[in-house]
Amino acid sequence: MPLVSVIIPTYHRPIYLCEALESIHRQTCKDLEVVIINNGDEDIDYVVELYPELGITILPFEENHPVKARNRGVQVAKGEYIMLLDDDDMITPCHLERMVGELEDVDLVYTDAEIFDYVTEDKSRIPTQRLLFAYDNDLAGMRTFSTYLSSGSLYRKDIHQKIGYFDAEVYNYWDWDFFLRVSEVGLVRRVPVASVLYAFSNMGDNLSKNVASKERKARFRHFCTKHHLGPLPSRNFLMLLEEPELVSRKAESLRVWDGEAVVSRLEQGVCDSII
Repeated sequence: MPLVSVIIPTYHRPIYLCEALESIHRQTCKDLEVVIINNGDEDIDYVVELYPELGITILPFEENHPVKARNRGVQVAKGEYIMLLDDDDMITPCHLERMVGELEDVDLVYTDAEIFDYVTEDKSRIPTQRLLFAYDNDLAGMRTFSTYLSSGSLYRKDIHQKIGYFDAEVYNYWDWDFFLRVSEVGLVRRVPVASVLYAFSNMGDNLSKNVASKERKARFRHFCTKHHLGPLPSRNFLMLLEEPELVSRKAESLRVWDGEAVVSRLEQGVCDSII
């Protein structure tokens, strides 16, 4: 089985990062390495001690720029396959094994997700709400509303030879940009299993918010111009899910998460002196 390089940029979120690493440790597929790009100024070398079996490499990165950080991680990755993961998200135990099998005849695969809200108790996130995120990947629809979640997605590293690295200029929309660029030159497959756990704090409060900075709006206009998308709605993520066009794209998905918290070795007190 090809080596998989898991790329995780992180910034001052040690509790979440360790839960992400715990979910990687629980994978049935063990042919992997983990590349963590540390955007913060705190020492996180202790995670190597916590999870020695994961082959962790930590790259200091002075600029707090998650897109550039991901590019740096990809550049040093040794694997033939790349899996992207945000530092506050997790994957269920069979996720990676399933994704490797699905990538056999395509260039990029991604799954559905369980969006979950939570409260933090004793260095552990306790899920309080969960929402299924599952939509078809019709390319025309994806040019209007992207339902591609980069966390947990797996792709062939050599795709970067065709399209270049992640576009730091579009910043917030780098993942949507990446999906469209890969779709232009290769094959993309959605796997109808909700095996990614996507963290979304204060879900209820965020549902009614529609706040975007001038800088973010400018980046969105730049992204739309780059892909000749025309004017598109720029709204709060959860509010977008209520758009009729997106509602019509809802799809069936296998839910595999038991709803339980993922407790890391940090939370189990393996290294109490760290935090």
